[in-house]
Amino acid sequence: MRKRAFLLCAVIAAILLACNPLRADDSVLMISTEDGEKGYSRPMLAAFPQHRLETHTSVTDGPQIFSGPLMRELLADAGFDGDSVRARALNDYEVTIPTSDFERFDVIAAITMNGEELTPRDKGPVWIVYPRDDASELQDIRYDYRWVWQLDRLETP
Repeated sequence: MRKRAFLLCAVIAAILLACNPLRADDSVLMISTEDGEKGYSRPMLAAFPQHRLETHTSVTDGPQIFSGPLMRELLADAGFDGDSVRARALNDYEVTIPTSDFERFDVIAAITMNGEELTPRDKGPVWIVYPRDDASELQDIRYDYRWVWQLDRLETP
C-alpha cells in the first residue's frame, strides 16, 4: 500500500513539475527581441523604479492599487524595438499591443495589487495594467483586451 501511495505521489509531482510555469532560472517574464531572449525574475522586476497606479479594472470591484515598472522602461531594458508587441499569458491568451500605448500612457507591468504580490492564482505573476481612470478613451473595450494578466512573455508579433 505504501509503495502505491509513493508511486502516486511521484507521478503527481512529475506532472506538476512538467506543468510548472516558472522556468529553471526563476524568470517569471521572458522578453524576446531580434537579439535574443531576456528573462526577468520577480526580484529583477522589483529592482526597476516602481510606479504606483490606482485605477478601476473591468474585472474587479472598486479601484485597485497596482505597482510595478513602466512597460516602456521594461521593453527598453530588454532592447525591444518595434511598433507592436505580442503579449502572451500562462493560459495561452495572446494579444498584440501597439507600443505607442506605452509611450502615450503610463502602462505598468504590475507585480503587486493592493500591496500583495501577484501570483498565477490572482492574475500574476505580471499583469499589464493601464491607467484606466486617467483617460476616458482607456475605458473602451479595445484597451480592456490589452490588460493581459498572468503575463509570461513579450515578443515580436
